[in-house]
Amino acid sequence: MISNTEMIRIRRQMQRRIQDVVAERRRARQQEAHHTDLTGDPTESHLTKDQSLTPTP
Repeated sequence: MISNTEMIRIRRQMQRRIQDVVAERRRARQQEAHHTDLTGDPTESHLTKDQSLTPTP
């Protein structure tokens, strides 16, 4: 059985990981938009949908 404090710790850890992924994707979109503005050519992402969902250490 998981104690209440352990459950809170796990939940907070998961929330931090989700926030990190959201921030990373936001930065990638901003960089892509900036690159498109400079070149006028949209860039194709080299990652597939499955690869982009892989957590980074």
